Amino acid sequence: MSQQGPENAAAPKSPLREIVQPFVDLVRAPRALWGVNVSYFLEGFVYFGVLGYLAMFFNENVGLGDIHAGIMVGVLTWGITFSMFLFGGLADKWRVRAALLLALLLLVAGRCFLAGGPALGVGPGGLWSPIFFTSMFGIVLVVLGYGMYQPAAYAAVRQFTTPKTAGMGYAMLYALMNLGGWLPTFFTPIRKAVGIAGAYWVYVGFTVLGLVLTWAILTRKVVQDATARAKAGTAALGAGGAPAGEKAPASAQKAPFSLIRWLREHPLADVKFSFFIFCLIPVQTLFAHNWLTLPMYVERAYKGTWLGDHFEAATNFNPIMIFILVPIVAALTQKAKVYRMMIVGTTVMAAPTFLLAFGPGFWTLLGYLVLMTVGEAIWQPRFLQYAAEIAPEGRTGAYMGVAQFPWFLTKVIASLYSGWFLANFCPKDGELHTETMWLIYGCIAMASPVLLILASGWIGKDFKTKA
Repeated sequence: MSQQGPENAAAPKSPLREIVQPFVDLVRAPRALWGVNVSYFLEGFVYFGVLGYLAMFFNENVGLGDIHAGIMVGVLTWGITFSMFLFGGLADKWRVRAALLLALLLLVAGRCFLAGGPALGVGPGGLWSPIFFTSMFGIVLVVLGYGMYQPAAYAAVRQFTTPKTAGMGYAMLYALMNLGGWLPTFFTPIRKAVGIAGAYWVYVGFTVLGLVLTWAILTRKVVQDATARAKAGTAALGAGGAPAGEKAPASAQKAPFSLIRWLREHPLADVKFSFFIFCLIPVQTLFAHNWLTLPMYVERAYKGTWLGDHFEAATNFNPIMIFILVPIVAALTQKAKVYRMMIVGTTVMAAPTFLLAFGPGFWTLLGYLVLMTVGEAIWQPRFLQYAAEIAPEGRTGAYMGVAQFPWFLTKVIASLYSGWFLANFCPKDGELHTETMWLIYGCIAMASPVLLILASGWIGKDFKTKA
């Protein structure tokens, strides 16, 4: 999402303008950014579309139970995070065009294996069957592809923009990803007509389209011209957007490596910082349940209703709501204290989970989806802001990078138990007890705001700036 600089942070924001501006910028964007944005929009569409069906795919097409299906979904989601850690730097070593095209080729190949598994003709064979290994190989290729793709997309925006226009470029990626993530809502007719495996082949086609458009729009000459213009613009602003002659902070100077110093200066050695980011894991599990639990919960608990037949509408409701709500909430809460917004946001996000503990119902589900997303819009933008504010001078990047580590753990942890809860409280066949499942999930999520409140006198007093 767009980050404003200190010079205009206090300026009043127009929610409507914040929503519309990325599209105005998109129309005016240079061709090089179009080459990234079109692909990123399609990838948001395909990624969330494939993810929403994945647990069902392993259930119905591979023959796994809920427990192992949840773990396989986790392998994809946390695998991508781990892959970015390993391969995210390749875009810096290679040219961004090459990194993007190679990443998209891997994504095409991986989704072909995933969609093609049922075509083996052996039927659902369960764990360690040919279709299982074919599907897993496809997931590995997708994980490798995304490990390069997303970092390369952000590296491309940085390469093609100046410090003055970079915020616009990143805001466009955020907006287009969320819009793309909403489009699988309309995939119900395709899924009903050709099944999940057939829908995956359609997603393969969109991935190929993204690859072709990136290759055609982001030519070598376009990349060279955009890079040259960005360098010229940056030079006009001063190196790195800073005034000419400004020295790098002392912490950025090279020094002999020392393990003791590295451990002492590591962001996780900051007790307050570590407590803060790890106490957010409980509420972040609700993000993971959007794809681990929600699709099969809606399909099974609302079976025979319009929602049960069109579970995509619930599964993909969050991205479009986030796209609309984040600029509105940011405009309404720009004068609020950051820590207070973290407490309010995590509470508003976690508490609606108890609505689902009353049992399946249209209004309880709608209330959960809306209020949970409002809570996310309140606290999630403040999360990385906190990491940036608490970091010592010259170490902002390190703190923001480590702040993502609990999200990786959340994906792993949630995938290990979500399938067990589905199998025992929301099975495909048998009596449903979804109220108990969501009651437990609500108690887990509420641990985050409770911990933040208890620690407010310890951590909250260190916040000096406004949101």
